[in-house]
Amino acid sequence: MADNDTTRFGDIAVELDDQHVATVEIQRPPNNFFSLKMLHDLAAAVRSCEDTGARAIVLAAEGKNFCAGASFDPEEAKLTSAASTDGEELANRHIYDEAVELFSAQLPIVAAVQGAAIGGGLGLACMADFRVGGPATRLSANFARLGFHQGFGLSVTLPALVGQQRALELLYTGARIDGEEGHRIGLLDRFVADADIRSTAHELAVEIARSAPLAVASIKQTMRGHLPAAIREATNRERAEQERLTATSDWQEGVKAMAERRLPDFTGT
Repeated sequence: MADNDTTRFGDIAVELDDQHVATVEIQRPPNNFFSLKMLHDLAAAVRSCEDTGARAIVLAAEGKNFCAGASFDPEEAKLTSAASTDGEELANRHIYDEAVELFSAQLPIVAAVQGAAIGGGLGLACMADFRVGGPATRLSANFARLGFHQGFGLSVTLPALVGQQRALELLYTGARIDGEEGHRIGLLDRFVADADIRSTAHELAVEIARSAPLAVASIKQTMRGHLPAAIREATNRERAEQERLTATSDWQEGVKAMAERRLPDFTGT
């Protein structure tokens, strides 16, 4: 995106085209790890589109990966805390408060999922109404491999997309699947060449934008209007379980094993 064509919200850039499609781009390459502030800015960017004449949104990311979730690097991980130093405005906020804000979006969202959507990054992708990916797309709810509970509302969204049994398998195993498998099981709505992911997401957003905006808003409210409350309830439990399990030896082993690129040796303690 050219700077003179965009509105900025921290690391988020927004551009509206003449087809009533807003592209909201996360710009924290290459992995686009999220932080409390980034998600807060993303929610603000999405809300801003509702006042610009946009009728649909493409959620995209700059760099190699769509979103690798939260970083477990000590310095980067500080940013995901509710005690973040991002200022008084965020002092009492948590990343899942921002997740609820994103699920409250009024406009349809199409996610362009290039590269990895891992952990909370998969949760962010599943927040969108639709997902477009390609052969290099990698999807994983890897929480159990780290030793803790899934988050970002995946308790709600993943079963709705792939069914209860497949969701259980993905959550229990933390398996990483490619874009072709993701499309086969319903995680991706479009499967195209990697080079065409963003353009295809835009084409789908244009299709949506050509429909009557009041009708689309009404349909979204009927079909997805329950999600903010459901996500709030789910993330309350997800957060409590994550906080409990991050006090265990298994969590420490899971993070260490990930950093050392080896299989974890969990002890159940």
